[in-house]
Amino acid sequence: MNFGRVNPAQTLDAQGITGLGEVHYNLIEPALVEAAVKRGEGRLGRGGAFLCSTGAFTGRSPKDKFVVRTASVEDTIWWENNAPMAAEAFDLLHADMLEHMKGRTYFVQDLYAGADPALRLDVRMVTELAWHGLFIRHMLRRPERAELDTFTPDWTVINCPSFKADPARHGCRTDTVIVLNFDKKLILIANTEYAGENKKSVFTLLNYILPGKGVMAMHCSANHAIGNTDDTAVFFGLSGTGKTTLSADPSRTLIGDDEHGWSDKGTFNFEGGCYAKTINLSAEAEPEIYATTSKFATVVENMVYDEETLELDFNDDSLTANTRCAYPLEYISNASDNGLGGHPKNVIMLTCDAFGVLPPIARLTPAQAMYHFLSGFTSKVAGTERGVTEPQPTFSTCFGAPFMPRRPEVYGKLLQEKIAKQGATCWLVNTGWTGGAYGTGKRMPIKATRALLTAALDGSLANATFRRDPNFGFEVPTELKGVDATLLDPRSTWADPAAYDAQAKKLVEMFANNFAQYVPFIDADVKAAAIG
Repeated sequence: MNFGRVNPAQTLDAQGITGLGEVHYNLIEPALVEAAVKRGEGRLGRGGAFLCSTGAFTGRSPKDKFVVRTASVEDTIWWENNAPMAAEAFDLLHADMLEHMKGRTYFVQDLYAGADPALRLDVRMVTELAWHGLFIRHMLRRPERAELDTFTPDWTVINCPSFKADPARHGCRTDTVIVLNFDKKLILIANTEYAGENKKSVFTLLNYILPGKGVMAMHCSANHAIGNTDDTAVFFGLSGTGKTTLSADPSRTLIGDDEHGWSDKGTFNFEGGCYAKTINLSAEAEPEIYATTSKFATVVENMVYDEETLELDFNDDSLTANTRCAYPLEYISNASDNGLGGHPKNVIMLTCDAFGVLPPIARLTPAQAMYHFLSGFTSKVAGTERGVTEPQPTFSTCFGAPFMPRRPEVYGKLLQEKIAKQGATCWLVNTGWTGGAYGTGKRMPIKATRALLTAALDGSLANATFRRDPNFGFEVPTELKGVDATLLDPRSTWADPAAYDAQAKKLVEMFANNFAQYVPFIDADVKAAAIG
């Protein structure tokens, strides 16, 4: 039995997915919340938010992610970073999953991935959990109801948490699997309830398809000046660097907080919503994101709450530190209504340097920007993981290695070309430590970071006096009104300058050792940037 609006020629039966029980097509938010509560998938929270747990999986499973190895993608996939699966194993997995699905209820959402109509991907999400349908309805872009009558999916994603893969039979690592088949335009997800796998599988897909069209796919947030899309900025950054916080500027329009494309026309959001971390979230620091946790149909994942009052505990990480909420972009008052921006005027690369070496802001040449983009540096600190007793570097190329199907230099070259063609100014912003490494120094003052970033975006910082950093070769401003000048020279913030020099030398060597893998594939100017 089928429920909801759907193109009659594009039902699951027409796709060869037969024998299912109830199939609910394109239910809107109230119906999905109602179904999820009725099915015991979670409960209604304050303001109508949906409170749920993702069970054993409270984060992504990157080691269980695969790409089917076929002739069409053999020479373009970065196989060192993407585990291969044989086509025959995928076919067995697909057939076994479809057999398992028979007689069960499923929820289908037909959605757009990408705000640019000329470049968007029409994606069909088939989910076993009603709340997964709600989640992805927030995260991707929703067609108008009339558009569903002619919707034809380019790709289909089937997410079946109750199905366990068989490593011996299906060529995977464990009974959890996420696999992309570019020939069949199909993604299968099994044995994980973590909703982030849904959106990141689509992001990975776009990261492969768009560069083939000359479009830069970016793991970044983006905003533009109010009323002026020509003044667009993008913010690359790994978790914990401030990507969401710094792009959520009330004086600018938010395009999106996580995933964007840069085409010949400008910037466009891949998504229609936000997936924000909620651990230690406060109404004072981030009032609008905080407010979404009590808005109707917001998905609140893995947060501890009072069973009687339903009050959320934003500081309790007993289930996971990766507590999150998913909500539509329109829940943020200054969000763009079309997800589009101009060509980035400023490209910001965020890092959290726990070594206390990098300055709070530095101006990069296009070659230096490619170097830092390919490096994708941030750092872990003592206490975050067992065995970590001093800061440890984390290099995640392109600021999102787990989602990059092509080789890093493909994305790096595209970014370098677009920066050069559009004349974008590039900045490296350190939100980490100053006055010493983690444990000795202190976190970079957010007030100073915001002041420097504001000056970079409004163009006033370009008029400052700059010095050349002796360690990395980039340009560092020597003063800015309202910012302590000492802060702009990290060495002067250390009690022992010689200790700073030793720490800086150590970090430069870490960068060099990591970057050696890219040297055979890059241009001479980037090689020069790599040695400062």
